[in-house]
Amino acid sequence: MLTLSTASLKWYGIHKIFTIAKKAKYEGIDLKLEKWNYDSLDSEYIKSLSDAFEIPVVSVEAPPRWMNKKRVDEVITIAKSLGSQVVTFTPPHILDKDTKWFTEYLPRVNKTERISLSVKNVASKFIFFIIPEHKNSALVELKRITGYTTLDVSNIDINGGTDLIKAQNILWKTIKNVYLSDKFGSKANLLPGMQWWGTSNLPLESFLMKLKASAYEGYISLRVKPSEIWGGNDEKVLQNLEYIQRYYKKHFLNYK
Repeated sequence: MLTLSTASLKWYGIHKIFTIAKKAKYEGIDLKLEKWNYDSLDSEYIKSLSDAFEIPVVSVEAPPRWMNKKRVDEVITIAKSLGSQVVTFTPPHILDKDTKWFTEYLPRVNKTERISLSVKNVASKFIFFIIPEHKNSALVELKRITGYTTLDVSNIDINGGTDLIKAQNILWKTIKNVYLSDKFGSKANLLPGMQWWGTSNLPLESFLMKLKASAYEGYISLRVKPSEIWGGNDEKVLQNLEYIQRYYKKHFLNYK
C-alpha cells in the first residue's frame, strides 16, 4: 500500500492533508505526531477526518525526541484508537536522559500489543565528529529491539559501507514500513525519480523491485521535504503526488 506521510505536507493543517490525499487517491495516511502540532495529537479529531474522507491512518510516527514510558503508552493509545497497524519510533538521541523506554520498555510492551512497534534507522551523524548522535542505532541492533523496523531510505549512509540494498538485506523480513524518498549528495528526502537535479545516490527502482519480489506486504510511505512537492502550490502538489503514484505502480505494484 502506498501511503502519504503528513511530514511531506508539514505546513498544512491535518484537514487539508486529508483533502489533498483524497484528491491524489492515496490509500492511507502515515501520521507524524508532533509535540507542538496539537491537531496531530487529537486522535478523536483525526479519526473523524479518517472516517469522513474514507482514508485510514494505517501507521503512526512517534515524536523523535524526549520519549519515555508514559509517552510510549500515549503514542500507542493514539495508534490503537485510529486502528493503525504500525507505530514507528526513533532511537534515543544522545542528549535524551531516558533510554530505558527504548532498550527495555519497548521490547516488553511489544510482546503484549497487536500493533507492530517498529524502530526506524537514523542518519549517521556525530557530535564532535566521534560521538554518534543516536544510541543503539546500528541496523543489526535496531531489528532486535522489537523485531519490527521502518526503513527510511534517505537515512542510508552510502559512505558508511551500507548501501540501500545491503540495508534491505540486513533488515529483511522485519521491515513493516518504508519511508520513500530520494537522495543526492548531502541532500536528502527528495522526490524519487526526478533526475533533472542529478544522479540519485540510491538504487530506488532496484530496491522497489526487490521489495516486491520478496512478497513485501508492509507499507510504502512517501516522506519528503514539503518543498519537494511544492508545498503551498496545491496544483503542483497534486501533480507531484500523482507522479509518485505512477512511479510506485511502475516499479513496485506492477512489477513481475
